[in-house]
Amino acid sequence: MDFSFTDSQRQLRDALRGYLERENGFPARTASIRAAAGWNESLWRGLAEDLGILGVGVAEAAGGAGGNAVDMMIVSEELGANLLVEPFLETAVVGAAAFAAAGGREDALAAIVSGDMRCAFAWAEAESRFDPADIRTTATPAIAGWRLDGSKAVVMAAPYATHLLVSARDQDKLVLFLVDADAPGVSLQAYPTIDGRRAADIAFDAVSVPEAASLLRGEEAIARLFDIGAAMLGAEALGVMRVMLEDTIAFTKGRRQFRQAIASFQVLQHRMVDMYMQFELATSAVYRAVLSLDASPEDRARAVSAMKVTVAGACRFIGQNAIQLHGGMGMSDEVRVTHYFRRATVIESEFGSADYHRRRFAALSRAA
Repeated sequence: MDFSFTDSQRQLRDALRGYLERENGFPARTASIRAAAGWNESLWRGLAEDLGILGVGVAEAAGGAGGNAVDMMIVSEELGANLLVEPFLETAVVGAAAFAAAGGREDALAAIVSGDMRCAFAWAEAESRFDPADIRTTATPAIAGWRLDGSKAVVMAAPYATHLLVSARDQDKLVLFLVDADAPGVSLQAYPTIDGRRAADIAFDAVSVPEAASLLRGEEAIARLFDIGAAMLGAEALGVMRVMLEDTIAFTKGRRQFRQAIASFQVLQHRMVDMYMQFELATSAVYRAVLSLDASPEDRARAVSAMKVTVAGACRFIGQNAIQLHGGMGMSDEVRVTHYFRRATVIESEFGSADYHRRRFAALSRAA
């Protein structure tokens, strides 16, 4: 099977890479995460207006680029290599997929493409242990629509989201709702995460939402969004690991001991080869998961879980070795690799830990 990118896909990658190097280099990103808002609105607008990246996965009829899953994977990898903190995954990936599946949401898709809408996927709860179907937040039918009660934990990008995609249980069925982030009854406890982003624990106290706020119904609909998000997170991880590997190789070529570059030491060469092999394994797993997103629910879930376990292991191995080979400098904020290591550490458990995905893969395999 040929995994080569097309000319247009390579042009997309190169254009995005060059834009991010100019507009969101390491000093600019550091300034953004230290700012009060925690993100760069002008960069977000630039991604929408200058490049049209926010619409890469949106149909042309809704104003998007009409790209496929591979296009989205390419974009996600480059954003990972740049350590973007803006909510692309939550908005242009999960949000766009939710509105497309719901149908008749061209206004919301257009708002994503223009950069006016920023989403946060509120699926995880304190007791769910990464299971998107283990939901205690309730949705009760009301005169004007629905009433939401409950809480969500570690909702990434929630502090700068305009809308929340909230999963709740209507008796025995799961429903995904679109909720204004500033709706009465919604309260956020925001905090920074170790990788420079922002998250929040969210409480819903008798939150009234209209009937039109109900987007999707059923566990499979929520699981599909979960798997799409996890697959593109894996693509983002490839960008993160690629930079850690490249920076480590460059550092060992410049660092000298005994009058020679430490990159010439055979034991370190073996170590970096092992890092490269882990990166290649993760790349193959991500490609498999992305190409399986339109497969049957069971095959899709198995491919995504296998990918998540592989990527988590690669993130840990490459990250820990990158830090060790940089020596004491690897733990300083002035060196890029420590920031990439922090992001890799968060990716290990985002959209489910390796242990959760091992259990899910085993359960799906037994049921097959």
